[in-house]
Amino acid sequence: MRVDQEARVEDRLRELSGRLHGPTRLKADLLTEARHALEDAAEAYRDGGLPRAEAERRAVAEFGSVAQLAPGFQAELAAGALRGLALRTLAVAGVLIAAGDLTWQGSSWSAGPRPPSGYLLLSAALNGIWAVVGGLALAGLLLGALAARRASAGVLRSARVVGFGLTGGLLVGALAGGALFGWSVRLWDAALTWPPMIIGAVVVSAAWFALARSARWWLLSARGARLARR
Repeated sequence: MRVDQEARVEDRLRELSGRLHGPTRLKADLLTEARHALEDAAEAYRDGGLPRAEAERRAVAEFGSVAQLAPGFQAELAAGALRGLALRTLAVAGVLIAAGDLTWQGSSWSAGPRPPSGYLLLSAALNGIWAVVGGLALAGLLLGALAARRASAGVLRSARVVGFGLTGGLLVGALAGGALFGWSVRLWDAALTWPPMIIGAVVVSAAWFALARSARWWLLSARGARLARR
């Protein structure tokens, strides 16, 4: 037998874990499923009279090499990471759209003169950015589910394109939102001491941190899927 086929269950799982990149919980779930499959196969061989070591070696050889297993597992990780990013994006977008205006209601400057036209244009553009991001998130949710069930080349390619588009849209949205917030503070000094504004800034910062973490996992898993197919 080749050395790769001589590996036992723990060795194979350790090798496979080292080749996979993606969300920690999803990766752990996939490895647990692989462990159960290997242990069931090894147990069947032991019931047939084989010693434990030989039963594990046969189960591992039958399960497949790391080179054979990694692309499928990594594609599932990428699909799961895209679904997670899409769901988190939709949740954040819903909160921002529903609660965004609440930070301004009742403020001392809300009844004052209208802000500059450039400010209004940036605000409208930010709404448009979030509309596009929301559409991409819905597409990512659908394609992520399809990719997990049917890993065809077309679905995987589409999911990859949508994932990069969603990540890029979030980056543009973060930059535009930061610029709008900074402009707001410059226009209205009282915004820095307005409690709803402070609470909103904290909530939005936490939301963007969560989105950045999800986007990072998706980028890592997408890169891993590309490398695994080589």
